[in-house]
Amino acid sequence: MRQAADASAPAARIDWVRTLVAKGRQRLDAQHLRHRHEPVRQPTLHLIALDTSGSMRRGGALEQAKGLAAALIAQAKRQGDDVALLGFGGQGVQLLLPPQTARLAAVAHIRPLGGGGGTPLADCMQQAQRLLLTRQRQQQGAQSALWLLTDGRSLQPREGPRLATQAVIVDFDDPLRPVGRCAHWAQSWQAVCWQPGQGPMPKAGFFAAQSLPTP
Repeated sequence: MRQAADASAPAARIDWVRTLVAKGRQRLDAQHLRHRHEPVRQPTLHLIALDTSGSMRRGGALEQAKGLAAALIAQAKRQGDDVALLGFGGQGVQLLLPPQTARLAAVAHIRPLGGGGGTPLADCMQQAQRLLLTRQRQQQGAQSALWLLTDGRSLQPREGPRLATQAVIVDFDDPLRPVGRCAHWAQSWQAVCWQPGQGPMPKAGFFAAQSLPTP
C-alpha cells in the first residue's frame, strides 16, 4: 500500500541557477536538474471559542464578537490555515465547526447564533483541549491558536487548554461595570488579553491579527 506523503516533509523545487550551470551548452535533460528543498509550513489551527451566554447580549457584545469570529475565519483562509468554532452558552457547548480548512462559507455558522443562558466556560475549555489533543495526534508539532471571545462573566473553575501554542482572550466585558476576569485568566494561562478598541489586536497563530477589522 502506498503511504501518504508527510505534510511536513520538505518540498523539492527546481533550482534553475544550478540546473542551467549543470546543463551548460547541452540540451536540457533530466540529469541536469538540480533541486532545493524547502520546508512546508503546516496550517495553523485557529480554534475560536465564542461566548453566546445571555450576558453577551448587553451592549451588542455578541454581535461584535460574531463579527470578529467571521474576520478571524476570513484571515485564516487568506493564510491557508484551518479553523474550528465552539459556541458555549445556554445550549451548553456546541461544536459549530469541526477543525477544517478555513472557508468563507463557514461564516454561515456564525450569523444565526443568538445569546442566552449561562456560561459553561469550563466545559468549553475541556472540549477545546480534546480538539487540540486530536490535532496534535494527527499532526505532530502542529501549531494552534486559541481565540476566546467572552465577557468573562463566569464563576466556574477555569483551566485553559494547555495544548494551545498561543492563546488570546478577547475581552468583551461591560466597560461601565467591568468584572475584570479576562485579564486574570490571561495571566493564569500565560495568554494575551485584548479589549476591542484598545490599540491594535495582538499577533497570534502566525498571522498579523492587527490587519483584522476592529469590531
